[in-house]
Amino acid sequence: MKLVRTSALTSFVAALAIGASALAGAAHHGEMRAKDKEMDIVDTAVAAGSFNTLVTAVKAAGLVDTLKGDGPFTVFAPTDEAFAKIPADKLQALLQDKEALAKVLTYHVVPGKVMANDVVNIDSAKTVQGQSINISTMDGVRVDNAKVLKTDIETSNGVIHVIDTVILPKEKTSYYWPEYVN
Repeated sequence: MKLVRTSALTSFVAALAIGASALAGAAHHGEMRAKDKEMDIVDTAVAAGSFNTLVTAVKAAGLVDTLKGDGPFTVFAPTDEAFAKIPADKLQALLQDKEALAKVLTYHVVPGKVMANDVVNIDSAKTVQGQSINISTMDGVRVDNAKVLKTDIETSNGVIHVIDTVILPKEKTSYYWPEYVN
């Protein structure tokens, strides 16, 4: 067990190093930077330019004021490329269903500020949506079926971790598309 935990810790530290390196070079690519912590979560996502679909979804779900609130919040933010993995008809249907959209988006938000160094001590976290997300450090850092691409982007009201896949609550509802979920 100790060997597994040490291996997981080594993988996590390597992922943090890669994430820090990516953050250092992000400024000239229009991506989020750690120095954006004077902006809130929404403004940071807008300024990044690579979260247009997420920002559109947050607006459609009526969650802008919430995510501009005091927090703190931890947001696992899917990139535009993550949303592009969803079949177009399913994404459009989701964007039109405010209630379902709010459930999916709040599944990406954990109350409080969970920094990357906290992840080694937890294997799940309860989301604002009510269900828990699974957290793994065995193969890089993963949240459910999403790979964490960048960590610890601090904002004035929390922290953002960038993920490569839209994660879905485990309940089977109209917005659940099994061909997409691993």
